[in-house]
Amino acid sequence: MNLKLALKLLVIGVVTGAILIALAMVNGTITDRQKYRDDAVKSIEASYAGPQTVIGPVLVRPYTQTTVTMEDGEKGVKKRVEHVTTLTATSFPHVLDVRGRLTPTERRHGLYMVTVYEFAGHLKGTVEIAQPQTTGTVEWGEPYLAMSVEDVRGIVGTPTVVVNGTPQTMLQGAESTMGWQRNLRVPLRGMKELNGHLEFAIDIDLAGTEQLSVAPVGDSNHVELSSTWRSPLFAGRFLPRTREVGENGFSAAWDVSSLATGTQVQMESNPVKPIDLMNVSLLTPIDPYKLSDRATKYGILFVVLTFGGFFLFEMMKELPIHPVQYLLVGFGLAIFFLLLVSFSEHMAFALSYLIASAACIGLLTFYLSYVLRSVTRGVGFGAILTALYAAVYGLLISEDNALILGSLMLFAVLAVVMVVTRKVDWYKGGSDLMKAAVAPPPPRPTQGLGL
Repeated sequence: MNLKLALKLLVIGVVTGAILIALAMVNGTITDRQKYRDDAVKSIEASYAGPQTVIGPVLVRPYTQTTVTMEDGEKGVKKRVEHVTTLTATSFPHVLDVRGRLTPTERRHGLYMVTVYEFAGHLKGTVEIAQPQTTGTVEWGEPYLAMSVEDVRGIVGTPTVVVNGTPQTMLQGAESTMGWQRNLRVPLRGMKELNGHLEFAIDIDLAGTEQLSVAPVGDSNHVELSSTWRSPLFAGRFLPRTREVGENGFSAAWDVSSLATGTQVQMESNPVKPIDLMNVSLLTPIDPYKLSDRATKYGILFVVLTFGGFFLFEMMKELPIHPVQYLLVGFGLAIFFLLLVSFSEHMAFALSYLIASAACIGLLTFYLSYVLRSVTRGVGFGAILTALYAAVYGLLISEDNALILGSLMLFAVLAVVMVVTRKVDWYKGGSDLMKAAVAPPPPRPTQGLGL
């Protein structure tokens, strides 16, 4: 390879490195903007309510157990000693049925929109009252139903509670004797000694931010949630047994047995263990920061393909392109991503992509018409860039198929380059470089073809 060609490739490499540094700076800006959005979410949570987790209810019955033992006293005389122990008996629901609807809205914090919701929930079920093993004399305290929500500030209005057909009152706070924090309780006044089973029904409106979780505390748990939100994420330890997601929103149902979850054991452990949950998140349908971040990862593809096209064109047409012109075109490609994230903070991502790509393609087409000394050549490069931007947008919106589409696109690009340069003698430079490529192909052999 002659010295002139090697020097040209070295300069192009240096320019490419400078453009990649610019792309890295754009990516850093996207990361900073995403952090600002996360701060906006935390600010909304601080003044509204955070992600909510609903645990319970469970029946808690405090009692004191008094046992008497005869112990040795002074001078070998036996004396009567009473031992008083404070304990609690916990009964988990035999059947827990949770149904509710999430009504999403959005709150604005500066430039950023944060999804919040109100959950209109109805919890009902039955508790088979388990009798603890006791000795001595037992005195029962006032039993209560214990519940927990992650952020009590999200409780809207006054929950209604009915136990065995009798209205009850929900209060805040309960003395925690188990590993989970019980911040709601329903005293069962006049029901100190309980036998058999009890039935409960609770209606509660709960506000939260982005995510709702429910703990399967019963022996048999059935949860049904619905909403007008069209892009839910189902996560936690259990996925819905059935779900429907469409233009009108989603509905999902879980059926979980205590045989499949350790929630009851986790709740009684001390120290507390992470509790098995099923949850749904109301995700933003198109997160502009995630998509912009993914788009910048294709930036090197834009630069390499464009510079590669310039280099081949330069060799084929004997039309020298100055390194400064490479650099300006590279910056034109890089600034697209900055325009993209800027516009997407104020309008839909698809429209932002269209405006940013149209602006950059228009500018580069105009500039290349002069650099390549032909309007036709400039428009040709503009058409190639248009196809490239369109292909990348397809990759961004097809998240499930992005890998295979990206692989196929790169394979197609490599195939085109290999076909175009298949006869190039890379040891030659200048005008001699493409002589082999433009020479007429040799006649095809006919022996053995039966012609």
